[in-house]
Amino acid sequence: MGTLYLVSTPIGNLEDISLRALRVLKEVSLIASEDTRQTRKLLTRYAIATRQVSYHEHSRRSRLASLLEALEGGDVALVSDAGTPALSDPGFELVRSAWARGHTVRPIPGASAPMAALVASGLPSDSFFFLGYLPRLRAERRKSLEACAGQPATLVCFEVPHRLRPALADLEAILGPDREAAACRELTKLHEEIRRGTLSELRRHFDATEPRGEFTLVISGAPAGSRWQPTAVQEALRDRKRQGDSASQAARHVARLSGWRRGEVYRMALEDRDASPKRSGGER
Repeated sequence: MGTLYLVSTPIGNLEDISLRALRVLKEVSLIASEDTRQTRKLLTRYAIATRQVSYHEHSRRSRLASLLEALEGGDVALVSDAGTPALSDPGFELVRSAWARGHTVRPIPGASAPMAALVASGLPSDSFFFLGYLPRLRAERRKSLEACAGQPATLVCFEVPHRLRPALADLEAILGPDREAAACRELTKLHEEIRRGTLSELRRHFDATEPRGEFTLVISGAPAGSRWQPTAVQEALRDRKRQGDSASQAARHVARLSGWRRGEVYRMALEDRDASPKRSGGER
């Protein structure tokens, strides 16, 4: 019975790999790579000739059986594009299946973008909540942020450059403009940048500066007894009503998340409805 090794690879700088990881990559019979082209750069750098196969989001179903078969005859290493495998990538399914078949699973620790960003952010690291990639759609993203708005632990998430601006706008609206945060860009790479400030300051900066590279965002948790800003409550109410909630249903949902009393939120929902412009009979 073979062993499945979860080998952490560099997130940018190719020197950020352990001696143990290099030895395992040389000794296993097969490397399952999220992107074989990306992994080949690392293997070439360290003169490793082990055979690769691709294992990613689109091939995981067709490739899973052959990887389990390979484990019957030898050891297999799983690597992601960068960082720690099975964290925000399809490796999770292979790990579960390997355990179910009775194989040994061994982690080979190393680089991790969430951990690198967290410890460099200057925000509390004794307790944190990892969100992975924020949802692409605005309604789903806001729903996800609402669910963790009262979380006292530091929040960590990934974001791609073309969605950074709307993500920061939603973070500011739901969590409040004064939350401390850090936007960590291109960690360990040539153009690494860690920018700290409040959510409103970060949002204004990237409104004026084109986001480039992969981002890891770190946001301070909710202070004890904190309440959402009024604008965040109003935005959340409008989102719920756009999803079909009545004023009462929206108020109950938002009050539970925001730290506001239900009666206060309900009055705000009614005032917002009364203040909405009325359509004339000819408009549709």
